[in-house]
Amino acid sequence: MPLYLDPDRGRRLWVNPPASTPIREAALRAFGLAVLVGLWACNPQQLADEGGTTRLSIATGGTGGVYYPYGGGIAKVISENVENVEATAEVTAASVDNLKFLRDGQSDIAFTMADTADDAVSGRGAFGDGAVNARTLAVLYTNFTHLVTRAESPVATLADLGGRVVSTGAAGSGTEVVALRVLEAGGIDPASDLTTQSLGVAQSVDALKDRKIDAFFWNGGLPTAAVLDLINTPGVRVRLLDTDQVLPALREAYGPTLYYPAVIPREVYELEADVQVVAVANLLVVSEAMPEPLAYDVTRVLFERQGELAAIHPQARELSLETAVAGSPIPFHSGAIRYYREHDAWKD
Repeated sequence: MPLYLDPDRGRRLWVNPPASTPIREAALRAFGLAVLVGLWACNPQQLADEGGTTRLSIATGGTGGVYYPYGGGIAKVISENVENVEATAEVTAASVDNLKFLRDGQSDIAFTMADTADDAVSGRGAFGDGAVNARTLAVLYTNFTHLVTRAESPVATLADLGGRVVSTGAAGSGTEVVALRVLEAGGIDPASDLTTQSLGVAQSVDALKDRKIDAFFWNGGLPTAAVLDLINTPGVRVRLLDTDQVLPALREAYGPTLYYPAVIPREVYELEADVQVVAVANLLVVSEAMPEPLAYDVTRVLFERQGELAAIHPQARELSLETAVAGSPIPFHSGAIRYYREHDAWKD
């Protein structure tokens, strides 16, 4: 039965318990899982069942994005190819919450954007209450900043968002971090120059369809399922806006390496032209405390089973030994380093 991490409570809950399960029993199961999470926090990677199976939780993102299906694929190949290990992908609000779950011992592996990971390890921003001892296993792929509006909207540039209703991404997401930074770099104060809503990508798509918002930010891979759903909605035409004009300001504020230019090709979403956007790398990270052999094996299956992962989501095709070791602002785990050294990809 699928599980998810409640972002407000940081614990696993059942989704859609079987009809035959009494409510009281479902509640007891949820309580039991919450207790298990508390035990797991002490040393999650070494908690095994009676059969000696280690269970790993992968914190991903919303169901309409890339993290969740990609994470589901990683959970599958880990469970099938690492002896005595079972992994589960879990729905979350994404980067910020994922790293907090990792810090608090409620997840073992996490997807995150590089800028959020940089804040987490340094104890900045959303992590002022405690830094995260995260370590990178691999740089997975590029996240593209989508700024989406309806084609007939008067919003044609970033500057046109003033006075509008804009979703800046789910609270606790990396999208929210990037959206607020892009707005500020563009001279727009998110607190006073527009009305913001904190919606995940699927909810943002629904709100734009219903004309409840004028535009939304989404930071994700290509293609994003929820954006494709919007593109394919009868009677709805969309426009994606360029955001690359704020790159100089972003680099001045946050350094020269976190953000870089990228292009969303027009054919991805059947657009009239390519879109020039701000991009940031995606990382797969674990706790520094993860045992070295386990980190090695997780890294290993990413490459040995890449074909299976790519069949689940095309973004997995971008993974390579060369790109996996480039662009992480935080240190790599020793287990991952051992794998890359064995394959002549790691340069000391």
